[in-house]
Amino acid sequence: MAELKLKTVFRPDGHTAPLRDGIVKPKTFDIEYIDVPTLIQAFRKMVRGLEYDICEMAITTYICAKSYGKRFTAIPVFPARVFHHGAIVYNTKSGIRSPKDLEGKKVGVHRGYTVTTGVWIRGILQHQYGVDLSKITWLLSGDEHVAEFRRPSNVIPIAEGQKLEEMIVSGEIPAAVNVEVDHPDVKPLISKPSEAGFEALRTSGHYPINHTVVVRDDLLAGHPGLAEDIYNAFTEAKRLHVDRLRAGQIAPLTKTDERYKRVMEITGADPLPYGVEPNRKMLETVLQYATEQKILDRPLAIEELFAFGTLEL
Repeated sequence: MAELKLKTVFRPDGHTAPLRDGIVKPKTFDIEYIDVPTLIQAFRKMVRGLEYDICEMAITTYICAKSYGKRFTAIPVFPARVFHHGAIVYNTKSGIRSPKDLEGKKVGVHRGYTVTTGVWIRGILQHQYGVDLSKITWLLSGDEHVAEFRRPSNVIPIAEGQKLEEMIVSGEIPAAVNVEVDHPDVKPLISKPSEAGFEALRTSGHYPINHTVVVRDDLLAGHPGLAEDIYNAFTEAKRLHVDRLRAGQIAPLTKTDERYKRVMEITGADPLPYGVEPNRKMLETVLQYATEQKILDRPLAIEELFAFGTLEL
């Protein structure tokens, strides 16, 4: 047993479960796996209180936190990737017919403006559908994980007691991001969103990163080689799962595994690539979107985001 035991939070999907279950073990430390009710709660506890040693974290939460000097740094492990074309829904009786029609309107955003899903879908609306995001008023139902963040002038909270789900059903707002509404008048704004996501991957390599893994800076400074050890452990756990997925040895498939299997069919490659270089395009894209959407007040360099010794992994 290693002398170092680190409080570690991650979602135990198929490609991370070998770490939780001890099938894959880091060389220099033991994982003290912390089972949290939701990852979102863990993001906030890590950002505001450094409550864990190693923590899976939404990529734009991390980017925003890093810009405010929070004392943790990512390793280039990306354990969650999701296509976001289906993240915006609209009321079919609102007069909205295309994404451009959102300009001049109020659009709801579940939770905070810096939530990763919102960043990606706004970037998609801007760059794939020509929407001027500055002409939309964004209505938030929650606050930000990074308490220091200050919202742009066209981003405002909804009134106390209001619910975005009720507002879109009633037609008070025509559209909303990242909400779950079961109503016949509420549909995805982008038609056939799942196929639209896979088509964006096929034609332009658009494959959004949702999460990374962060480590407390004091641990990285005090334990040379820790970042590489964490990277290698996550990579080996993922390899075991992807090999089984590729060989057709997983049944039944989860929705996540079905998505990764489709990605493999389209790209012929690892559906969860780790490391900086295989992900540089998407990292540059999320940094660009975060800057354009005024989450960052200056562009960050990729080299600022990842722990020393991991940029070449």
